[in-house]
Amino acid sequence: MSAAIMTTTQETKAATRQKVASLAFWSIVVACVVLVLKLVAWYITGSVALYSDAAESIVNVIASAAAFWAIQVSYKPADQDHPFGHHKAEYFSAVLEGVLIVVAALLILNEVWRSWQHPAPLEQPWKGLAVNGVATIVNAIWAWILISSGRNAKSPALVADGQHIMTDVVTSVGVFGGLVGAVLTGWQILDPALAVIVALNILWQGWHVIGSSMNGLMDRAVDTQEHMQIRDIISANSKGAMEVHDLKTRIAGRATFIEFHLVVDADMTVGASHVICDRIEDALKAEIPSVRVTIHVEPDDEAKLPKGTTAVPFA
Repeated sequence: MSAAIMTTTQETKAATRQKVASLAFWSIVVACVVLVLKLVAWYITGSVALYSDAAESIVNVIASAAAFWAIQVSYKPADQDHPFGHHKAEYFSAVLEGVLIVVAALLILNEVWRSWQHPAPLEQPWKGLAVNGVATIVNAIWAWILISSGRNAKSPALVADGQHIMTDVVTSVGVFGGLVGAVLTGWQILDPALAVIVALNILWQGWHVIGSSMNGLMDRAVDTQEHMQIRDIISANSKGAMEVHDLKTRIAGRATFIEFHLVVDADMTVGASHVICDRIEDALKAEIPSVRVTIHVEPDDEAKLPKGTTAVPFA
């Protein structure tokens, strides 16, 4: 790998790390601000639906702190005990967030039960809804920032945090509309009914977050589009080789691991085959951030395609 490419790659990684860490830190701050606003809205109104909204925000605070810790760990360089790096640490944060979501849902259902046993009219509903509306707008903007930035940086922790917050936004919008209806119609039953819907919605989201994170821990391959991109890059830069086969990929947080077999003429020197490998590796690293490439060079008697094949050198 050339010195220029290595320097550029290191600078890009450093910039990405700083951006991800900064977003993770500010996510804690934003979560705390939103939590305070929602607690104020609940305190003003006494609404169990707004309580459910605030309970989910408590999860956001804890999850944001866990994501910040996981991201710091995930960026640690490889060591003797972790030779492949610490990239998967972010998945543990996402799993924790999913578990906390489930806990929040159970707390909400408990509060709903208490509300049904001791119903009470809403107090100052419009003031409470206004405060909650401000919190929802802040959440919506921040969720969009986290999801878009997390996907660009391939950070599961940021994406999971952003998706959870976006679910919180959808929940808040539903609660807002429902409580407006409850105030206008006088149907107090709408308040606990909305809280039940909120609880079921975040239970589903918690299951989704846990499932997605567990999928990552199980070494999921890249999607079809990225797989074809990898094939094209290898094919375009494998001049001098006879064939490529057994291409395998896996994702571990930000890192993408790629390995394949490269078939060359049995009479080719080690040095010549190494040049081809370097060319392919440099091309992959230039297009795919945080990629780890392993190439197994084989002689032509290991080829899977018929001799004389001139098509794309993949079996």
